[in-house]
Amino acid sequence: MRSEVSTILPEVFDVVELLVILPEYNLHLGARGAIVDCYDDGNYEIEFSDRSGETIVLCTLSTEQFLVVWKSKERRWLSVSELLAAMVERLSDERQQQILELACSVSQK
Repeated sequence: MRSEVSTILPEVFDVVELLVILPEYNLHLGARGAIVDCYDDGNYEIEFSDRSGETIVLCTLSTEQFLVVWKSKERRWLSVSELLAAMVERLSDERQQQILELACSVSQK
């Protein structure tokens, strides 16, 4: 049984980064947006803006489609360690083991 790491829960005004490509919205992997609403079904309304701050698209996404990179309430960017933990946490036990083995081999170099 896998022990749970502390999940970074998305909240309104947090900045997120896409983990998927959304061609229907012309959004690419890594595009950043802000959470503007949290729904009871576990989905989130995300606003993507252009460089001048104008909204280019609003879309409803699940937590599997994005990663929180900025915590608004704490006014801070998440560390690489936190981002990595959040990504690994989503993986199966088998994939997590593979990542651990990779990390061990990299640390020995």
